[in-house]
Amino acid sequence: MSTLKLEIFTPEAVAYRDDVEMVLIPAELGDMGVYPMHVPVMTRINPGELVVTKGGETVHLAIGEGFAEITQTNVRVLVDMAIEERFIDEKAVEEAIERAQKDIREALLGNQEVASAQIALMKGMAQLKVRRRSYSPGPAQV
Repeated sequence: MSTLKLEIFTPEAVAYRDDVEMVLIPAELGDMGVYPMHVPVMTRINPGELVVTKGGETVHLAIGEGFAEITQTNVRVLVDMAIEERFIDEKAVEEAIERAQKDIREALLGNQEVASAQIALMKGMAQLKVRRRSYSPGPAQV
């Protein structure tokens, strides 16, 4: 089976690098499934969930804003945040979401600050979506 070389870069590090079977990217115009031999394209990425499929397993990452360069054999993702599910601190994310919501509600910020708060809110929501995906509560306690 042919694969894609997936590389996810953030300003701090290489967040992910591996040969994969498929990538689902939260592109600007909607989720984009990328398989080997995909038509070359460059797309803007919105904060959301990026899903990687390899060997029948899936890896979920919360990603921020950025761009993806897709060729027939490679996918390069450049984003300002990329966090695998297992590294997401749910409590810290909930606090960040509350701060962003408060900033937006109070609207004492200028346009640039409101936009930044909205992006922070979107990133936080993406992290919670990814983190809570695998959460399954135990049996109900009586």
